[in-house]
Amino acid sequence: MGRLVPAVTRAFDILELFLDGDGTLSAPEVTRRLGLPRTTVHELLTTLSARSYLAPVPERPGRYRLGVRTYQLGSRYAERLDLAAEGQRVAREVAETCDETVHVAILEDTDVIYIAKVDSTHAVRMVSAAGRRLPAHCTAVGKMLLAALPPAELDARLADRELTAMTPDSLTDPSALRAELSAIRERGIASEHRESNPDVSCVAAPVRDSAGRVVAALSVSVPMIRWSEEREAELAELAAKGAGELSARLGHRGAR
Repeated sequence: MGRLVPAVTRAFDILELFLDGDGTLSAPEVTRRLGLPRTTVHELLTTLSARSYLAPVPERPGRYRLGVRTYQLGSRYAERLDLAAEGQRVAREVAETCDETVHVAILEDTDVIYIAKVDSTHAVRMVSAAGRRLPAHCTAVGKMLLAALPPAELDARLADRELTAMTPDSLTDPSALRAELSAIRERGIASEHRESNPDVSCVAAPVRDSAGRVVAALSVSVPMIRWSEEREAELAELAAKGAGELSARLGHRGAR
């Protein structure tokens, strides 16, 4: 492995400073925050500006903001992102940590479609499969995605819809579902207990894109023989961490 080039490292350190605050910085602020010599900072800012990675702020003399080249690079990276592929990678990492089944799903109308799945090494009968569609209200990922919808859109999707049951524990009362979705918004984690599979419970967390929109959900599914309140809390934290990692790969800048 080759050595890091100090000048390049410093240039990236400067660029990453612009991810915080109002997105503008002056040379003295960069000098103070990075502890670099003023001459070095001036040279780096001049070079980055000349290459359009930074640009002067016309209405605020002496300050810089990110330039068009950073946007072009970010856009090219975003074009190559594949939610299903990234979801599969993160699901595998989460599954290796807990040895339980991990899913990533998206919402389509009032159903979820599973776009990634990694099975536990334990033999578990699951109703889910990559590419399969299930009623959103019967799954943790689905309830997480429904809870993220704007109220008007949620109303439109649920209007005149019969909530069919997959198991005796499935939610079929619209009022009860809305109450649960409200609770999910408060805590940021969804769960379901034997609602899509009589032998399995799940927890799920939201996956966000670069604009902060919930575009998917990641869940961990556990057979009832290994389920407990303590295990649920552990897996909720793990699902949130995995969803945060997938969100970060999609360009979301919130906390992982």
